[in-house]
Amino acid sequence: MQKFEKLTGLVAPLDRPNVDTDAIIPKQYLKSIKRTGFGPTLFDGWRYLDAGEPGMDHSKRRVNPDFILNQPRYQGTQILLARDNFGCGSSREHAPWALLDYGFRVILAPSYADIFYNNSFKNGLLPIVIERDALDRVFRETSATPGYKLTVDLAAQTVTTPDNTVFRFDIDAFRKHCLLNGLDEIGLTLARVDDIRAYETRRKQEAPWLFS
Repeated sequence: MQKFEKLTGLVAPLDRPNVDTDAIIPKQYLKSIKRTGFGPTLFDGWRYLDAGEPGMDHSKRRVNPDFILNQPRYQGTQILLARDNFGCGSSREHAPWALLDYGFRVILAPSYADIFYNNSFKNGLLPIVIERDALDRVFRETSATPGYKLTVDLAAQTVTTPDNTVFRFDIDAFRKHCLLNGLDEIGLTLARVDDIRAYETRRKQEAPWLFS
């Protein structure tokens, strides 16, 4: 998993509450479990004017010019502004995979669906809970200012605007440790590989019949 320490990135405002996982990555794309290749189909139903299917050349599809991510000023964005209950709906790890594959590393929202929130941390995506007043301000400034960027410092737990206004956010200490060090569940397990091997060696001596 890619480490997250500090990011200064372009911001895109998705001004819709209750964005569910089927909107983030529609069900027809869930057959793959490779974690990559989902970027072109992120927000598929909003992003394109025609229906999408796996295996299509998405670069040839008709894009919706009114959708926020299709506007030229938001190309290359890494920080997504969202509204309440982002990531609601069915449980699918493909949702953070799609956001990451598109290029997002951070989401700012006042609340998230629990499963999506947990899945995001496990894949290196940072979902920040931000107070509504602060979020409303950032939405306004992003819309009014082309090229608007925020700086997110995970170690300091801060979000800094271009005029140096600082918003602090809370994060569980264990999740923060994992993101800063790029540790998913597999990485955490491998960090204890010597202990695991020692245990297995001891168990073979204590209960050899289990290994026959």
